Amino acid sequence: MEWIPIVLVTFKLLVLGTGMFFAVKWHYDQGTKEEDKEKERRAVLRAAGKVAAIFLLALVALGLFTYFLVQKTGLNLNL
Repeated sequence: MEWIPIVLVTFKLLVLGTGMFFAVKWHYDQGTKEEDKEKERRAVLRAAGKVAAIFLLALVALGLFTYFLVQKTGLNLNL
């Protein structure tokens, strides 16, 4: 009998079981915390705003880079 499937399936079950245990424990611990939800909400909104601003700046920078690259190489993009 092959021993590799037995070892790998056992390892997989141990890893998934451990992961599920810690996921349930983390969610339970989050539910029992009594922190100020308004501060947490503000922090999340502030972080989301920063991510959105960085994304927009990166998008503009990529657009400008593409425009100047097209101009420099002389590509014809007339429709």
